[in-house]
Amino acid sequence: MWLATLFLLTISNVFMTFAWYGHLKYKNTALWTAILVSWLIAFVEYCFQVPANRLGYSAGVSAAQLKTFQEVITLAVFCAFSVLYLKEPLKWNYVTGFVLIAFGALFVFAPWQRS
Repeated sequence: MWLATLFLLTISNVFMTFAWYGHLKYKNTALWTAILVSWLIAFVEYCFQVPANRLGYSAGVSAAQLKTFQEVITLAVFCAFSVLYLKEPLKWNYVTGFVLIAFGALFVFAPWQRS
């Protein structure tokens, strides 16, 4: 179940990244068009995200852990998106910040804190 949850969360994050940031490449498009297209893409994202969270939660993953998975996946997807789609450089300070956030996830999954 964990792998299915991670897979679905990854797919949902790809769609959500395009919904949130894909329009930045099209600066001359009307704002209402960008909003409408973003909402349509976000709908597809929810079609993957909701089942991912249901599956994971049913398998015993806590809500905090699901959110942490989602955030770490989001950062990984965003790094690839910004470099490959937006053609922005991935600067060392961005990577450092993202790694520190991902390292913080360790505390959510703390093996020494079982209850």
